[in-house]
Amino acid sequence: MIHAIECALDELAAELGIDPFELRRRNVVVPGDDLVDAEVQRDDLTFGSYGLDQCLDLVEDAMRRGNGASAPDGWRTGEGMAASMIATVPPRGHFATASCTLTVDGRFEVRAGTAEFGNGTSTVHTQIAASALGTTADRITLFQSDTDITEHDTGAYGSAGSVVAGTAVRDAARRLADTLIATARAVSGGTGDAWLTNDGVAIDDALVPYGDLVRGGPITADGNNGGSPRSLVFNVQGFRVAVNETTGQVKILQSVQAGDAGTILNPNQCRGQVEGGVAQAIGSALFEEMLLENGRVTNPTLRGYHIPQLSDVPETEVYFADTYDEVGPHGAKSMSESPYNPVAPALSNAIADAVGVRLRTLPMTPARIWAAMRDTQDG
Repeated sequence: MIHAIECALDELAAELGIDPFELRRRNVVVPGDDLVDAEVQRDDLTFGSYGLDQCLDLVEDAMRRGNGASAPDGWRTGEGMAASMIATVPPRGHFATASCTLTVDGRFEVRAGTAEFGNGTSTVHTQIAASALGTTADRITLFQSDTDITEHDTGAYGSAGSVVAGTAVRDAARRLADTLIATARAVSGGTGDAWLTNDGVAIDDALVPYGDLVRGGPITADGNNGGSPRSLVFNVQGFRVAVNETTGQVKILQSVQAGDAGTILNPNQCRGQVEGGVAQAIGSALFEEMLLENGRVTNPTLRGYHIPQLSDVPETEVYFADTYDEVGPHGAKSMSESPYNPVAPALSNAIADAVGVRLRTLPMTPARIWAAMRDTQDG
């Protein structure tokens, strides 16, 4: 859907003589606009923050600066961009439960039902808990995805690891912090300002060690989140490409993506998710195709199904809008699936700009590009 819409917008911009970035600026959704949502029975989509305007500016500025990469002699060059929007959480609710515990040895345990599969939720959950508990990550032990020792989570999908499960972890940690401060006041009789440290609860000039708080056993607090309301994530991708007229081969000269992820809880991980999403989408746009003959897959091995290798993936310049989301934990929004969405249409628009031919079928293989150019010449 995004591929079709963004390609149509590019064609409209060309017909009207308007810069593609400017056409989006004039027509994209902005806070205050009505949202067209298929979930008419649950109107829970909201502008928790808005950074699409910043994303457009960041990508356009980077494309105008360029990166010094030049096309091989005789190759045609072109530029293209595309924008996308996605909800931070799947519709109809995504439920997560978490707990935080101060153990008898003065450490913290966090239990969350969601699963870590390389997406970085374990690191983010540890960071969220450490922030709320006034401690460091090395003093927290995380248990996740084990149904014997964790509570329910709908599942590790739909970009819900940080926004839904992360909110549940944050709420559990905050409730535990409040409980520990209240317990420390009861133990010490202190009435002044109180805060958590690595070793205990500080009340005025005194410290109540954690050991004094757990003499009766561990202290636990729970948190949960139902995945509603949902905020919106925005991504903008830009490409500069070179196309070989003789073979149809595409070479990516510059790749830029800007994302509106709210507060970036872990910049390295979030940047990696954007880079990974771009790489995956390049595969869908240029290489990956399941071939069928009479219902049978004829390329069942990776020898015949090309996924991107390092040599196929350009270095992507990654930028983030400066926003703070009202819905997500600490102002964060999800960023796992969304970087994938604007890549194919941005590539399609760049190729069309280079060779003057619009491909409407993915993947845009060299053979298809060559055939489209030949058909145009013959026509």
